[in-house]
Amino acid sequence: MRVTAHAARFARGPLAPLEYEAPPLGPDEVDVAVTHCGICLTDVDMVDNKWGISNFPVVAGHEIVGTVAAMGPGVDTKRLRVGQRVGVGAICGSCMRCEWCEGGKQNVCSGRVDTVMRGHLGGFASHVRASHWQFVQPIPEAIASEHAGPLLCAGATVFTPLLRHGVRPTDRVAVVGIGGLGHLALQYLAHWGCDVTAISSSRDKEAQSREFGARHFIATHDADELKQAAGRFDFILSTVSADLPWDDYIAALRPRSTLCIVGVPEKPISIHAIGLLANEKVVAGGIPGSLIETRQMLEFTARHGIKPVVETFPMAEATRALEHVRQGKARFRAVLVA
Repeated sequence: MRVTAHAARFARGPLAPLEYEAPPLGPDEVDVAVTHCGICLTDVDMVDNKWGISNFPVVAGHEIVGTVAAMGPGVDTKRLRVGQRVGVGAICGSCMRCEWCEGGKQNVCSGRVDTVMRGHLGGFASHVRASHWQFVQPIPEAIASEHAGPLLCAGATVFTPLLRHGVRPTDRVAVVGIGGLGHLALQYLAHWGCDVTAISSSRDKEAQSREFGARHFIATHDADELKQAAGRFDFILSTVSADLPWDDYIAALRPRSTLCIVGVPEKPISIHAIGLLANEKVVAGGIPGSLIETRQMLEFTARHGIKPVVETFPMAEATRALEHVRQGKARFRAVLVA
């Protein structure tokens, strides 16, 4: 199969046309004809080779929605069919044999295939290949394709910690950062039934945060507001890539509560141990969820009518859209439309 794509050939380079011949399908592989593809900050980082792991040419895009174009002979035809609307997210395969995969934790498999990373060619293209059919998720009818894309990375990233850390409807929770991840997290937590606080550097997004479901708002440029929240929260979700005053956030937790970090700060995270030890507090990391957790996220999203706020761009303008995200101008997710 001939694939046309938009690829970066060097770090921070413009996206230029690339054509390649996809190899024959493996038994469990699925080709998806792309109709929509969200743009995540990770896509920018891979194009820019920020982490030093990019293999050029890079075809970015791991929030993919489209239709099944072809399937390997090992694909379960009761689950997938040619022409079906589906999504492929940040993880598109795993070994399916290790203790983690067999235990339903495919997202931490050491052999998982991360879409766009380690030479995988992503969704800024006519087609994308999933390494295992179980990672190709049918999209509920209630979710529009332009909204479904961002759910497959951003949505899965902020929804999974609710399950993983046992967040309860009675909990008081905070979301740090009201961007592509944070605006979805506010909606999920509000529909979960929690008492939700939005935390941002300024009050610019306070009105929108309340529309997304926040009942309270903390602006950190006024340091006293965060310090006054000491001992308030059962769960804090940090979605930002900024370096934060981590000890202040640890202090804002109640005993035995959790700070979950899903953004990637620029510098190593430094926390005084006494802030953790004295009341058995926890710092945890988070990535997009397992197969079942992603499916549950889609079902919850459809049931409650949760929608990411998106800006759409033609696929042909992928370079412009990527730069829009790079400059932090997206409100709140950019989506390419083929």
